[in-house]
Amino acid sequence: MYDQHIIYPGSLRNMDGEGWSIGARLPYYRGQPLSIVEDIILTIDGATVPREQVRFSVRGKTWSLDQLDDCTAERWEFGEVATVTAVGQQGLAAGEHQVGVAVQLRISYLPWSPTTSCTRTETLAG
Repeated sequence: MYDQHIIYPGSLRNMDGEGWSIGARLPYYRGQPLSIVEDIILTIDGATVPREQVRFSVRGKTWSLDQLDDCTAERWEFGEVATVTAVGQQGLAAGEHQVGVAVQLRISYLPWSPTTSCTRTETLAG
């Protein structure tokens, strides 16, 4: 239901230095503590970014995916656009790119950790 809304349109950016980022929204109907985020899988043009190169940022703070396990006091609110960054990557060429974001959440009342994914063609300005 929320899958088509994960990637924030027009948010693909090259980072100063190295890497690229995309805006992402929580695929859930209410805000959650960051500690429930099991995984965020980034793909670009069919290639998966290694987990250790993914960073999550919201409200001016940045964490690795492993650091999110301990973030019980920080939240990702419904509709809030977080920045998911691929560090240690080359910047992207101008033009169209297939970007994928999959978010796996640990929901207390579910016996499994659902993964919701979105893939969009995004254009990087030159």
